[in-house]
Amino acid sequence: MFGCIMEDLIYKLALTLIPGVGSVNGKSLVAYCGGVKSIFMEKKHTLLKIPGIGEQTVNAITNHNVFEKAEAEVKFIEKYRISPLFYLDKEYPSRLKHCHDSPLMLYYKGVADLNVPKIVAIVGTRKATEYGRDMCRKIIEGLVENNVLVVSGLAYGIDTWSHKAALDNNLETVGVLGHGLDRIYPFANRALAEKMTENGGLLCEYMSNTKPDRENFPMRNRIIAGMCDAVVVVEAGETGGALITADIANSYSRDVFAVPGRIGDPHSDGCNKLIKTNKAALIQSAKDIRYLLNWDEKKQKKPVQQQLFLDLTADEELIVAVLKENGDLEIDTLLLNTKIPPSKAASVLLKMEFNGILRCLPGKVYRLL
Repeated sequence: MFGCIMEDLIYKLALTLIPGVGSVNGKSLVAYCGGVKSIFMEKKHTLLKIPGIGEQTVNAITNHNVFEKAEAEVKFIEKYRISPLFYLDKEYPSRLKHCHDSPLMLYYKGVADLNVPKIVAIVGTRKATEYGRDMCRKIIEGLVENNVLVVSGLAYGIDTWSHKAALDNNLETVGVLGHGLDRIYPFANRALAEKMTENGGLLCEYMSNTKPDRENFPMRNRIIAGMCDAVVVVEAGETGGALITADIANSYSRDVFAVPGRIGDPHSDGCNKLIKTNKAALIQSAKDIRYLLNWDEKKQKKPVQQQLFLDLTADEELIVAVLKENGDLEIDTLLLNTKIPPSKAASVLLKMEFNGILRCLPGKVYRLL
């Protein structure tokens, strides 16, 4: 049995090593072939029939030389007790799973459950000011009662202060890395990272011996954005990784919040721009986050009474039927099942929520009332 599990893992790792097989194509291959191992056993002419899979990719699959490296990675995983998370595994972050470009494989070292009810990402500039550090501390202190999982990128600045504040308040915190788990970057955060593995964890999509190259970090940001309910930008310049994360979060239909700063302050230009362009909601405290995500358990709202004998449109009837059959669904899954265009769905869902037919939960999850 153990041998079968290891063999399966080797095939999964091998798939991620084939040139031209990225996150999207990899999932298509698995779906069409019925499993990872089957991809390597399939005939060339059959692989060519799969949409989006070209001859160059097929040649790479049929003429690969990746198993040696995959086997070496398995040894590293075993030695350092890394948890490999394939996108079909139940331990894989479920919120991230529904993002079209989510990684095929993640590597995780830690104790935190990546699918807890409440997850917030906090990001910002590497050159945090006293104001930014103070806001990180206050926001996280204010979220203690909600027992949130705090996610960030373990970079200098706001990321570091967010992780530290979470640990200081006995909240689990996960750092998403832009390199393999055989190193820590920046090195100055090594002691912090060790504490996080005992009360949170470290997560990445890169195998060991992957250096912290510059191009890895924008890719890392999509994991931060995808695995949370909301992204909070505390301080950010006019450009940079925090704004990239915010843009990705918006594309994933995640809530984005920004802490405002003084006009003309370069450390807050990015936050103010996000608010001004309606890409982020303005927040001043954790109380605002709880209110906007409907996490304020102390404030019991009266349920909206569903209108009786309400005439539903064809789209509304379809949404009701899908939610009745499947229960609570994230927005991406709901749209996939109903085939309603996103541009049209937004107004339909808003109207249904207003009429008390359904409710939008944190993480853009919809529940029928």
